Amino acid sequence: MDYEKQPSRVEKSSINSYDDIAASSAEVESTKVHWINRFAHKLNAETKGIDIVSDDEKTDTSLWGVGTMWFSATCVIATFALGALGITVFNLAFGQAVLVIIFFSAIGTFPVAFFSCFGPKLGLRQMILSRFFVGDLGTRIISFINVIACVGWGAVNTMSSAQLLHIVNNGALPPWAGCLIIVVCTIIVTFFGYNVIHTYEKWSWIPSLVVFIVIIARFAMSGKFQSDPFVGGQTTAGGVLSFGGTVFGYASGWTTYAADYTVYQPRNVNHYKIFFGVFAGLFLPLCFALILGAACATGTLSDPSWKQAYDDNSIGGLIYAIIVQDSLHGFGQFCCVILALTTVANNIPNMYSMSLSAQTVWSPLAKIPRVLWTIAGNGATLAICIPAYYKFEAVMENFMNLISYYLGIYEAMMFSSHFIWHKGKFSAYDYERYNDKLAYPPGIAGTFGFCCGVAGVVLGMNQTWYAGVVGRKIGDFGGDIGFEMGFAFAFVGFNVARYFEKKFIR
Repeated sequence: MDYEKQPSRVEKSSINSYDDIAASSAEVESTKVHWINRFAHKLNAETKGIDIVSDDEKTDTSLWGVGTMWFSATCVIATFALGALGITVFNLAFGQAVLVIIFFSAIGTFPVAFFSCFGPKLGLRQMILSRFFVGDLGTRIISFINVIACVGWGAVNTMSSAQLLHIVNNGALPPWAGCLIIVVCTIIVTFFGYNVIHTYEKWSWIPSLVVFIVIIARFAMSGKFQSDPFVGGQTTAGGVLSFGGTVFGYASGWTTYAADYTVYQPRNVNHYKIFFGVFAGLFLPLCFALILGAACATGTLSDPSWKQAYDDNSIGGLIYAIIVQDSLHGFGQFCCVILALTTVANNIPNMYSMSLSAQTVWSPLAKIPRVLWTIAGNGATLAICIPAYYKFEAVMENFMNLISYYLGIYEAMMFSSHFIWHKGKFSAYDYERYNDKLAYPPGIAGTFGFCCGVAGVVLGMNQTWYAGVVGRKIGDFGGDIGFEMGFAFAFVGFNVARYFEKKFIR
């Protein structure tokens, strides 16, 4: 990328300036602003939506917060649950699962760290930034899908915690109540916006890490770890590819939010520090929690009671078996509650960015305050996770793969646009004109590239409800290469169409 210093071109947002996070009380009260925003401002909550962040608003100088933001969001029970799928669903040996986790976590983390560098430099949210890559129409499509993805993320995460809360104290807390607790806690934090989110995420990883250390100690003492020898062949290859797709989808799932959480960083911040801060903050907890989940899942192969606990209550049952039954008893139950509540740290970025994506889909929707979108998104999450609670394992596997398909397509077009059509230079972006449709492509190439990517996904996917003509030929049970084929097809389709779009349109 081109990291040359540019003169500041944005001193103050030209649109909805009363929504600036630094706006004075007098400005807010004297402007005909939505009463929700006036109320939020009195509570010192962020009222800014998708408008550009001006230089005088860029007051977040904490590089520590850049990394801990993602460390807290990833060091949670949902990550642990995903790691277990490598053993329980994809039938890999522990060593194979570890190699898949490390490799696909690395390639999934890279685009998150890369696009986090755009927030400080351009002052634009990730979905608004996408206009300069895939055009107006392409961004609207991606933003709509992102809204659905954010709600889906929240539902999957909430279900894993609700399982743990339900099993504590012999099922005294019903599943719906567990889901409600997680959702309400998420609403409280996301309501206040950027600053409170970063403050919460800066420290919330600590209790989660402590509980994971307790799990490591008790699991090691149980002596139930089992490491099978590596087995080759097409069937194993299919399992590796399918598990890799789920890991990639989870690791790279933050790509469509990336710039949202660095946008208040100063324009002259060292972008290499941003990149490596985000990469380390995401990659390290990913590998830690995923590998721990895979290791603990091997216990279901050696202990029938653990397998029964997993079959009955999924990942919550397995954790309960490790640190409560014949183990730490009351203290173990306390640890289960703490670990369940850490899911809030994972849900917060989903719900915050969902509100920004919703405002990007259609101009009139931007008039609805961000805080209202946050509440609506959490409500939708609650409505989905309660009925899906009883099919957690299947929902998680299928959802992660679907997310990886969409992300592969998105990243193919974003990287193509930046490195090929913008020559890798920040100076190529006229970011002040983020609301001027003449400043970015109309979106024909972005839409065409997206459709080509979908075609590639259909050929390479391998789901329980549909297997593509390529994916189903890999081994006895098929192998999922949907995100790889989606990336390749979108890359070719987008760049071919962009050539003609630029030549004949603009």
